[in-house]
Amino acid sequence: MSADTTSNSTFIANLGQFYESAQFQHKVSFWASIAAAAVGFLGILLAVSSLQSAGLLQTGASWLSETIRNDYGIGTFLGLLSAVVDNVPLVAASQGMYDLQTYPTDHPFWEFLALTTGTGGSAIIIGSAAGVAVMGIEKIDFIWYLRKISWLALIGFAGGIAVFLLQMQF
Repeated sequence: MSADTTSNSTFIANLGQFYESAQFQHKVSFWASIAAAAVGFLGILLAVSSLQSAGLLQTGASWLSETIRNDYGIGTFLGLLSAVVDNVPLVAASQGMYDLQTYPTDHPFWEFLALTTGTGGSAIIIGSAAGVAVMGIEKIDFIWYLRKISWLALIGFAGGIAVFLLQMQF
């Protein structure tokens, strides 16, 4: 075997080892990111459960009911709050605030809450995971989004609420 053939064989073997190593690291980093996301999500649910156990969610629900005095007003408020607070813990907290005896499964309040918290997060770019992702990928400035897009998102938010309420009439 010549020196060129040996060095080519060594190069190919090293390249194969590098590829296998990269594939392994990619798989490890993928599963590590999945585990980190799962732990983060469980942490959010644990925090919400702690607030519920301490009675703070029920206090918040009472305050909202006394202050706003309208289920759809409460849903709209929580939807706008989802622009600042992530909608997953917000909805989880809402489930702890309002029990199934007051608002049973498939009650319009839960549908309205899903609509408002799902769309209200788009009022500012950091209110949704998609907004944060596009902010990084497209290098969108927070202030630019606030001036150019937020008002459009709020029009869509209000339009969704109007359509929901109109559908409730028929």
